[in-house]
Amino acid sequence: MTDSYESFKTQIYQLTKIDLNLYKERQMKRRIDALIAKHKIETYSAYVDFIKKSPVMFEEFVNYLTINVSEFYRNPEQWVLLEKEVLPYLFSKFGNTLKIWSAACSTGDEPYSLVMLLSKFMPLSRIKVIATDIDRQILEKAKIGLYNIKSLKGLPEEFQKKYFTEINSSTYQISDSIKACVEFKQHNLLKDEYPSNCDLIICRNVLIYFTEEAKDKIYKSFNAALKKEAILFVGSTEQIIQPQNLQFATYKSFFYKKI
Repeated sequence: MTDSYESFKTQIYQLTKIDLNLYKERQMKRRIDALIAKHKIETYSAYVDFIKKSPVMFEEFVNYLTINVSEFYRNPEQWVLLEKEVLPYLFSKFGNTLKIWSAACSTGDEPYSLVMLLSKFMPLSRIKVIATDIDRQILEKAKIGLYNIKSLKGLPEEFQKKYFTEINSSTYQISDSIKACVEFKQHNLLKDEYPSNCDLIICRNVLIYFTEEAKDKIYKSFNAALKKEAILFVGSTEQIIQPQNLQFATYKSFFYKKI
């Protein structure tokens, strides 16, 4: 690009309230440059003008900027641990009506996985999960609940048979009974107010894209959003180094208890 990326970051913040300074620069700049080049635009300022004039291109930019890679029961062994040890601990500590937040939920695979797992412990009528993401377009996709067969590869067969309808050989529709248990909301982890008094927060495979400073800010906010001795569940590449500095203790691998 022939003009300033620093100026571009400022303009994007004014336009979207997404602070690009909080993302790993080399990785994010490479993604943005590729998108701008796709539209054969030569400067950052010209691209800002472009997305200001086109709501469709603005949505494309936000969707491209936010990383949306998800699947049901991603890292299945962690979901087994959640079922066998973490949820029983939470039920014993806080009762069966848990307040659960799936943060940066992407296309809904994660909160829907959670509802299906909880259905082994209680009726669906008693399950409610808050699910948030910065990307409004991806939340709309999550609400529709259509998924490629590839995203179901880790899901236990019992759930696939019980809660999905085959639309064609590659596409499945999740049941309305599962969708009814999830409340989707738009939310920016770096700017918006967090839910309070949560018993379990799940935020996986998202914070790897943030700077260390931004990660610390988010972890501290998660801590404040949890009840004492409640649990934070993170991704397989996001183990917290020295969790005690953030008022957490390791409960199990990838699960942290607020202290």
